Amino acid sequence: MSGAMIQSILSRLLNPSPGRLPEPDARLALAALLVRVARSDGDYAAAEVDRIDRVLMERHRLSPFEAAGLRTEAEALETAAPDTVRFTRALKAATAHEDRAQLMTALWSVALADGLRDADEDTLLRMVANLLGLTDVESALARQKAQKD
Repeated sequence: MSGAMIQSILSRLLNPSPGRLPEPDARLALAALLVRVARSDGDYAAAEVDRIDRVLMERHRLSPFEAAGLRTEAEALETAAPDTVRFTRALKAATAHEDRAQLMTALWSVALADGLRDADEDTLLRMVANLLGLTDVESALARQKAQKD
């Protein structure tokens, strides 16, 4: 993914009144948030990378190769994205509520992929849920669903 494409997505996301992102860009931006959560504990573990790829395959009906490609693009976007608060608020405005609710389950599944429930990840996911416009109950239900899957 070129730097110009990343900047184009970020400029649309960070516009004071962003519209809905078109599907490919929304998919990429939401994947970047998955990467951000996985990287939040300072250990971007293979289990988390694998979980992100599986989430992308299931959510978007992608092949393993396509999912890995999307994740690689998402890693580049995540690196260029602003702080988590601004980035997540922008995603809230640019994506539908049902997409954000499904994303919360995916975020929990990535955070739990390494088998550890880290306090820093819990704090981050609580903040992300709030910034995405989801309630604590919705986040807890998403966590329970992620633990079952």
